[in-house]
Amino acid sequence: MSVRLRTNTRLRAALAVCAAAGLAGSVLLTPTASAAGEAVTAQYRTSASGATADQVEPWFQLTNTGTGTVPLSQLTLRYYFKSDGPTVNYRFACSWAVKGCANITGTFGTLANPTATADRYLEVGFTAGAGSLAPGQSTGDLQLRFYRADWQTITQSDDYSFSGAQTSYVTWDKVTVQRSGAVIFGTAPAGNTPSPSPSPSPSGSTSTPPNPNAPVLFDDFNYGTSADSSLQQHGWTVKSGQGGPGVPGATWSPADITFAATSGNSIMNMRLTTDGTAAGTKETELQTTARKFKNGTYAARVKFDDTPTGGPDGDHVNQTFFTFTPLNQPMDPDYSEQDFEYLPNGGWGETGNIMYTTSWETYNPDPWNAVNAHGEQRRSYDGWHDLLLTVDNSAITYWIDGVQFATHGEPYLPETPQWIDFNHWLIDLNGQTSSTPRSYDEQVDYVYYVKDQVLSPAQVTANVAALRSAGTTFKDTV
Repeated sequence: MSVRLRTNTRLRAALAVCAAAGLAGSVLLTPTASAAGEAVTAQYRTSASGATADQVEPWFQLTNTGTGTVPLSQLTLRYYFKSDGPTVNYRFACSWAVKGCANITGTFGTLANPTATADRYLEVGFTAGAGSLAPGQSTGDLQLRFYRADWQTITQSDDYSFSGAQTSYVTWDKVTVQRSGAVIFGTAPAGNTPSPSPSPSPSGSTSTPPNPNAPVLFDDFNYGTSADSSLQQHGWTVKSGQGGPGVPGATWSPADITFAATSGNSIMNMRLTTDGTAAGTKETELQTTARKFKNGTYAARVKFDDTPTGGPDGDHVNQTFFTFTPLNQPMDPDYSEQDFEYLPNGGWGETGNIMYTTSWETYNPDPWNAVNAHGEQRRSYDGWHDLLLTVDNSAITYWIDGVQFATHGEPYLPETPQWIDFNHWLIDLNGQTSSTPRSYDEQVDYVYYVKDQVLSPAQVTANVAALRSAGTTFKDTV
């Protein structure tokens, strides 16, 4: 099913929300001399300058004014504000960033010592993918925003870190910059020196030791055709007929899902064909029959396709690996979805290659209202890639080729068991209107799931290799 409708990319939430409380308070100290070679300053401006706004829009640049290189993953920035009420929740989004929104995180916390102008803060951080700042370098724009979860108007004129007069960048000491928890720039509201935030687990670690007896699904896609009876016996449903997502009137074609042995492994190929018309468009989808997947590790090796096998390029193709539950009613609280979606020719307002990882809480199709969070990278992903998704009781984390891509917390965690799905479909007919037939291929090497275990990319690779070495082409103990 995947994502059905979207707003403009810059209006979709890229949310990673969690609460923090019980922070120790003390008077802000002047940075120590040991931090002198690690100086980083923050520049601020706002793109929403009114006393009230639909969204608070603080934009930042961080500049290394010291003498040593600073890994951005060691830095956090706090923007302090007065909440609109003790029960009001907020959502964070990155509209655009030179370092890539997928590399920017945002969480909210509560001050231990509230003041007249601040009782909450937005903490902005960076993943390892953001890289480092050499002396004299700047992050460039971090175009950020946050809004009330109920979308009511926000009063920002009483916020400690806000200034409606700053519509161009200026060095701004009413935010704080921390390196590994130590303040190296700015002044917090009185009595609220930032305390170190918990550090994320290092790449390759797990929250619990792997359980060798954990329930597992593994499929090497060793089948003859999409009509092979063992495909259904192994718990797969091949979509046929018509229906969303995608172009109304297009057809889901089981015959365009094929299997072939390649380099000792069987590869599933999902072909999308179009001639620029709905009637001439054939799409493909394979989904588990049972909804039995929730917390755990999901992985697949997928080959994305930038160019058609013939004819003109440019169609708004969507190539996916995802998990989801059904939307039984608008804003269904039990709905959930976690997507890898690759758009080789853009779509939804994008004009070029883009990879989305999106976590869904729920949505309303009409009028459109989406509650989701996403990571994104605007570059080609043509070729084979290792996709990994982990879900536990605190976070959804996406990895591509062993590199963490995005992390999302509440409220996006799934509430009920989900399906696993691969589909290859056309978003619309606007990308290429030629009547010359052309086809795109999305290939899948394997799919792997282990229940209630958060595994690293290296552990998944080792487990899959062990299954193949043992001659296992299919296993399902979930």
